[in-house]
Amino acid sequence: MPIEKVFAGSLPSILRNDDGLYEGDLTGYFRILIKKARNLGNPYHNFRHLMHVVYLCYQACLFYQGQFSRRNMRNLLVAAMFHDFDHRGRREPDSDQIERAVTAFREHVTEEDRGDTDAIIELIRLTEFPYQTPTEEIPLEAQILRDADLSQAMSIAWIQQVIFGLAAEWEQTPVKLLEMQKSFIGNLRLATEWAREMFPEKVIRAKIREAEELLEIINDS
Repeated sequence: MPIEKVFAGSLPSILRNDDGLYEGDLTGYFRILIKKARNLGNPYHNFRHLMHVVYLCYQACLFYQGQFSRRNMRNLLVAAMFHDFDHRGRREPDSDQIERAVTAFREHVTEEDRGDTDAIIELIRLTEFPYQTPTEEIPLEAQILRDADLSQAMSIAWIQQVIFGLAAEWEQTPVKLLEMQKSFIGNLRLATEWAREMFPEKVIRAKIREAEELLEIINDS
């Protein structure tokens, strides 16, 4: 499906599954997230990041509609909602962060997902960074989740989320994060056709140039 024809709806419509894209709905998990998650106000790994990943995974489900079962789409979206649940908002081994997310999912899994608990947890675990399994060796759903998780570097809110947000969590300066963008974004390898169409090479180059221009302005004496 051409990417220009794929548009995810509003957050409430995605949570309610108004279009009937996937099995069930996500309203119960959203209530759990709002009431129980302890990372919603983090500088980077916050509510916006979680919903950004959910939104993009929904968009990818639209793009690949017909290639996934409605059950597999649901597993992907649930994993997206939980992948950074209770992230501590500081730099520590990502394996520890993943274990908190897995623990939270096990605690709050609903009856309709008990039969797919292991599949959803596997998707969450495959977001651990640096990646423990090469992206080309994992299922398409997991590739989508990885691409969505990295894509905030391409978003309109990247300065607030990535530059200031990650700087705070990593105890670095925003200027240091700007300096890191050329290397990080330049080496970004999106795995899926959906992500490459959404974030083509020209978008990646433009984002690198934006970071460089901001550094030029900051360093202009």
